[in-house]
Amino acid sequence: MALSSADLPAIYSLLANSMSGDESVRKPAEAALSQSENRPGFCSCLMEVITAKDLVSQVDVRLMATVYFKNSINRYWRSRRDSGISIEEKTHLRQKLLSHLREEDYKIAMMLAVLISKIARIDYPKDWPEFFSTLANQLQSADVLTSHRIFMILFRTLKELSTKRLSADQKNYAEITAHFFDYCWHLWQSDVRTILHGFSALAQNFDPNALEQRQDELYLISERWLFCLKVIRQLILSGFPSDAKAVQEVRPVKEVSPVLLNAIQSLLPYYSSFLKGRGNFLDFVKRACTKLMKVLVMIQNRHPYTFSDKSVLPPVLDFCLNKITEPDPELLSFEQFLIQCMVMVKRVLECKEYKPSLTGRVMDESVITLEQTKKNMSNVVGGVLTSLLPNERIVLLCNVLIRRYFVLTASDLEEWSENPESFHHEQDMVQWTEKLRPCAEALYIVLFENYSQLLAPVVVSILKEAMSGCPASAIEITPGLLLKEAAYGAAAYVYYELSNYLSFKDWFNGALSVELSNDHHNMLIIHRKIALVLGQWVSEIKDDTKRPVYCGLIRLLQAKDLSVKLAACRSLCSHIEDANFSEHEYLDLLPVCWDSCFKLFAEVQELDSKVQVLNLISILIAHVSEIIPYANQLVQFFQKVWVESSGESLLQMQLLVAMRNFLVALGYQSPNCYSILLPILQRGLDINSPDELLEDSMLLWEATLSHAPGMVPQLLTYFPYLVDILERSFDHLEVAVNIIEDYVILGGTEFLNMHAAAVAKLLDLIVGNVNNRGMRSILPVIDMLIQCFPLEVPPLINSTLQKLIVICLSGGDDYDPSKTAVKASSSAILARILVMNTNYLAQLTAEPSLTSLLQQAGIPVEDNILLSLVDIWLDKVDNTSSNQRKTLGLALSIILTLRLPQVLDKLDLILSVCTSIILGVTDESADEDSSSDNMSSSRSHEDGTIVSKELRKRQIKFSDPINQLSLENLVRENLKTCGAVHGEAFNAAISRMHPSAFAQLKQALKMP
Repeated sequence: MALSSADLPAIYSLLANSMSGDESVRKPAEAALSQSENRPGFCSCLMEVITAKDLVSQVDVRLMATVYFKNSINRYWRSRRDSGISIEEKTHLRQKLLSHLREEDYKIAMMLAVLISKIARIDYPKDWPEFFSTLANQLQSADVLTSHRIFMILFRTLKELSTKRLSADQKNYAEITAHFFDYCWHLWQSDVRTILHGFSALAQNFDPNALEQRQDELYLISERWLFCLKVIRQLILSGFPSDAKAVQEVRPVKEVSPVLLNAIQSLLPYYSSFLKGRGNFLDFVKRACTKLMKVLVMIQNRHPYTFSDKSVLPPVLDFCLNKITEPDPELLSFEQFLIQCMVMVKRVLECKEYKPSLTGRVMDESVITLEQTKKNMSNVVGGVLTSLLPNERIVLLCNVLIRRYFVLTASDLEEWSENPESFHHEQDMVQWTEKLRPCAEALYIVLFENYSQLLAPVVVSILKEAMSGCPASAIEITPGLLLKEAAYGAAAYVYYELSNYLSFKDWFNGALSVELSNDHHNMLIIHRKIALVLGQWVSEIKDDTKRPVYCGLIRLLQAKDLSVKLAACRSLCSHIEDANFSEHEYLDLLPVCWDSCFKLFAEVQELDSKVQVLNLISILIAHVSEIIPYANQLVQFFQKVWVESSGESLLQMQLLVAMRNFLVALGYQSPNCYSILLPILQRGLDINSPDELLEDSMLLWEATLSHAPGMVPQLLTYFPYLVDILERSFDHLEVAVNIIEDYVILGGTEFLNMHAAAVAKLLDLIVGNVNNRGMRSILPVIDMLIQCFPLEVPPLINSTLQKLIVICLSGGDDYDPSKTAVKASSSAILARILVMNTNYLAQLTAEPSLTSLLQQAGIPVEDNILLSLVDIWLDKVDNTSSNQRKTLGLALSIILTLRLPQVLDKLDLILSVCTSIILGVTDESADEDSSSDNMSSSRSHEDGTIVSKELRKRQIKFSDPINQLSLENLVRENLKTCGAVHGEAFNAAISRMHPSAFAQLKQALKMP
């Protein structure tokens, strides 16, 4: 039933009650609103609440109405059968929204802009062609507030439409750009002149209360100007194809970018002017300058070639470099702006379009290709950058980055002292564009990569200067000590080049080891950076230095400061994972290392810290052989962490990884940890658990089964979880297939008796519903099942086997090797059934349900499906493994005994295939199998962690009845049977064989 204006009071009451602090009032109201969402007229009622003049003061209720309106758009605006929004109501709502542009409350205006943009994304241009022209017309006569709201709507809508990537959508976007760009650009330029004039008056008038009304209007114009800037940015970025691909000049880039730079230069002086008072305008100047520089960065990234024009790139890059190297004193506190300047320089230095091409041009090439045009432009830009960045300026920039931006400030040291853990993450794990020091470090690394030959001696010189200015014994926090800390960081980040200029051994023995032995509190500053150095230089640490470095890191792991401990924790991970990790040098350090890790985990508070420590524990378990002595400690630790990590999926994921490594390390002794492992595993496999835990839980499940010496009842009961998991998705199919195989190998008859129905359901769920890769992973498991239980399994998986027959008899694999492999393996499985359970395959191929299934698949049904399979066996024998070929040969030999005249038509081919299989050279594959088995066997004796699954798998392979049967004898006997059954017709068929083929047959069967 549709809602009408008569329901407005009720809707208003429900909205008001939905914000009540009383749950008994709020819950019924939320339920009633939820039930009304798809009723006709609901959105119209919400719109009336939002726009009602008598409800202007009821901001909370109106805002809540916009939230429900947005939800309805997301769920019901697109044409759907259950949609409660008719075409007429949509038309009414669109008109109503565009007639209510002058919304005074900012939050509601923002939500209305979001609503309009979401509707426009769906309806424009097909159902709302007049949308942009209506906004354009209203802009012509709008006051400041209305135009501010229109630009807010334009920005939101353009942002929504930019995500539509079809060519028709991009064409529409280009048309919008052509329609709006000039107007927006001219208004923006007019506004910036107004803003600068107003700021000039403000800077000269020290009375903060003077002309308050004019200030409000100026602030609104300023905000409109920012939205207008965002619109211009969106039009330039999305209204033109990237010139990096098209190499077509984007005119607005050359027109806009110099003016944006000029605006920054004009606004920036007001940063210092407004530092004393004018708080809202100071905030605006900060946002405006930062945003303007961000827009320039985005334009450069989107249209690098046009941006490289001499009117754009040189002045922008020069400006940024000057602000980084020679900032005004006040500007040093304007970190966000300096960050954007650094981002711009970094983007330019690493821009691949600006890298000179190393490839030449074909001689006498008359037509200049697109690639050649790009190379020419890159070479030109390379020359521009060379002139902008002479060696002196590069060295200056490197020096400034290290000596000014790397150096810890007083506020940094205070922050470190107050919260070392938080300081560690902010400095070393934060997004590099968010903080000044990480941004400076990122720029430094790119600068060094581009000019390593020039800068390597400079960095070494700074390092030596800092070390001589602050000896290893110095403990006072002086500028010299802080510079040394910065120089250590600079040397750490570019270790890959500095190793040619600096001997790590000499550095470590001469300074680092001495500083590590100094326990003075102030040395924490240096110790933290030494931990970084030891982690970064791991590849340069040779055998004679490994032991003291390991000892140094363990010492840092026991430090009193959390920031130092966490830095050491990360560096230890690098050393233990290193291919040249020396375990024998580390073994006696393990007890104190484990103890330090457990204590550190208990000490840290932040999630990132706990994950970092747990990662070190996991890596230790995976790379160190001596785990058994610490097993009890680790079990208790894992138990405690699992309990404490409830609700923290990220931490639990890391714990599952650590437990998997632990279980692998325990090998045959893995049941010792089942008391904690199995409950955790069960929790992770439950489909009601967080989805993000599922993958790691399944990997742990697989590892548990692979390393189990035998099946235990609790593990046996977990198998049905696999059905629930695969019914939801095949995302983890590969692991699931391994788990099924593990249960077959480990559980044997007990497993099949308990979970026969689940096995049948799983195989039916997978076969025919996954791609060829998935099929190739599951087919060996089906083959193993039939090998182990030839009488029990085929009737159990009847539906799956029918699908395999459909796969075999379907075409389309001539040019698809993957599909051919699936068909060949499927045919080999059916051949195995014929050999090991002959009567069942005959029964299966005669079932009416199979005939019906083949008809549904569009496969012509032959009189005898079994004979159709014979054709597949003959066709695919060359696409199978040696064991599968023998299986096919045995099946074909059994076909000879059938009392069907069609057998004689295929006699020549059947005997030829069987002959080639008997005489075929299989020594190479046999040697490979033997070699593989010997290697696995020797490893099982040498390495106590080898899984029992492998031994069982080999035993199953060697006990395969196919291996015991003699194809030669079976063909010989069945040929006699065939002759007895068919008499003269058999003799006639034999006589039609080619003499050489018949001679080979006699040789294979050792016939006289």
